[in-house]
Amino acid sequence: MGRLTGGDPSLLRRINSAVVLHALRATDFATLTEITRVTGLSRPTVEGVVDDLIGAGLVVETAVEEPGARRQGRPARKFRFRAEAGHLLGLEIGPHRVAAVLSALDGRIIGTAAKDVDEAAPAEERIERLRGTVADLLRRAGVARGSLRAVGVGSPGIVEADGTVRLGTALPGWTGLPLGERLRRSFKCPVIVENDANTAAVAEHWQGAGVDSDDMVFVMAGLSPGAGSLIGGRLHRGYGGAAGEIGALHLLGRGVRPETLLSTTDEPLHPLDEQAVTKVFALARQGDAQAGAAMERFIQRLVHDVAALVLALDPELVVVGGWAAGLDGVLDPLRRELERYCLRPPRVALSLLGEAAVATGALRLALDHVEEQLFATEGTVTARR
Repeated sequence: MGRLTGGDPSLLRRINSAVVLHALRATDFATLTEITRVTGLSRPTVEGVVDDLIGAGLVVETAVEEPGARRQGRPARKFRFRAEAGHLLGLEIGPHRVAAVLSALDGRIIGTAAKDVDEAAPAEERIERLRGTVADLLRRAGVARGSLRAVGVGSPGIVEADGTVRLGTALPGWTGLPLGERLRRSFKCPVIVENDANTAAVAEHWQGAGVDSDDMVFVMAGLSPGAGSLIGGRLHRGYGGAAGEIGALHLLGRGVRPETLLSTTDEPLHPLDEQAVTKVFALARQGDAQAGAAMERFIQRLVHDVAALVLALDPELVVVGGWAAGLDGVLDPLRRELERYCLRPPRVALSLLGEAAVATGALRLALDHVEEQLFATEGTVTARR
């Protein structure tokens, strides 16, 4: 696969290559004349760049039948971007499941896979479960592992730039885990590891509820909620990668932990027991008084945490995701609270991607990495600085 690097002889030629490749990826196919018109480059320059891109395996000449009557003379040569020249993976690692999304170089999804995993599974077992999921997906899609150009990973916890989990309380054995290093043993391509709420925010901005909002917050609702934020269209990680850790806000006031707030007994819920949480929400909707009170306590805490982040960042949009059940009960209280405190309250919406958000955002990480190589972009939504 071709790469545009600083070691190439001509900066101008690299820029021209990126411009032509952009033009071809934006359409099904194009002639040299059409590429020349769109890019503003001279025809000889376009011809030379296209030949180089064909040699790099990124562009191919294609035969396209013209509609209507047969034209006399030699038909114009037509070219297209070879999205099949490589593939990308987006991976999700969660308390109860691991998931994988496979795409071509244009981001078009060609396969998905997911497997359940026990919440108490040790780190090694969880990673092996993920590897098995990837192997099954690649086999079913008929894609060779060597075709992968980048892998994005969404994981709970505060994640360092090299993929090490600095702090991860949601999964057993996760704190201090060199996750990026472990996964790079399975792939001969770059592996980019990111916090799960951050990847979900990227996904909603790419294909979900936030496609029209460059200033947005994604809230991963749970017993230990987290958030990912985009500011000016770029992912905001904070100095140490801990931006959005709203689940720790209760510690400031030494408040009751969320697993106690949602309990309908004298015993707190297990921090990873999503089934117990779902049961509480279901009972509340059925009119159970204790469950209703527990749900109200939890929603008020979540609203408080989100409001604190919104006041700090002033986003245009807040997207709420995380649990499959009960999230609709959060929206109205959150809207009311934000209207009380915010000069210009943000819009509030449910996630459109649901449980696919983390893996989809991880795929976007991989796509951004490849686009930085192919198109020599100044920066992307997810690029680390």
